[in-house]
Amino acid sequence: MAERRKLRGGMLLLTVLGAVLMLPPLVFVFDQPIAHFGIPQIVFYLFAVWALLIVGTALLTHALPHERPDAEPREGER
Repeated sequence: MAERRKLRGGMLLLTVLGAVLMLPPLVFVFDQPIAHFGIPQIVFYLFAVWALLIVGTALLTHALPHERPDAEPREGER
């Protein structure tokens, strides 16, 4: 149960971090006339953040223990 709680905390942290990284003041820092592999820097930044959030979410959900559908919820879990 404690492992599941830690993973949920990690998911919350990942969500908050993703929201902060997508805020306009931080995104505008990367709005420079620079290109990486022919892609504007702001597009490269947004795609990289998006891809890292997907990878982080996949890793966290993969680490979650599976719930048994036949198990009854314990007190306080309803």
